[in-house]
Amino acid sequence: MTLRAVLLALLIVLSPAALAVSPDEVLADPALEQRARDISEGLRCLVCQNQSIDDSDADLARDLRVLVRERLVAGDSNAEVEQYIVDRYGEYVLLNPRLNAHTILLWAAAPALLLVGLGLLLVARRRLPVEAAVGLTAEEQAALDALERDSDAR
Repeated sequence: MTLRAVLLALLIVLSPAALAVSPDEVLADPALEQRARDISEGLRCLVCQNQSIDDSDADLARDLRVLVRERLVAGDSNAEVEQYIVDRYGEYVLLNPRLNAHTILLWAAAPALLLVGLGLLLVARRRLPVEAAVGLTAEEQAALDALERDSDAR
């Protein structure tokens, strides 16, 4: 019984991951199929949101993969296929958004926030009071001397 469990666990662990692209979607022309894969890797699955349509098992992702392949077979260039999908679903479908006037904030926000944060840290650090080195009080010095005398006496 335990041997079966070990073998089953090994089979599950060592089995290759299932690919989202089903065999009936694959184009006969390897060059067109590679172009389709390249385009699909850059398109976001609108259901999964942070997966490409090439990796997603969602029905919408399958429809988009089929649409990409249909457009390629029709003779569209990679840019035309991508633009066709963007025209239909908006720029959100792109995993890597384009640098446009309306996306400049998206591209500039992270570096700007980092610089603002560093600036605030510097300002806060400069406002901290610098503590001067303070000597021992008379009572503390007397206690220290007493401890030293006791340790010398031993």
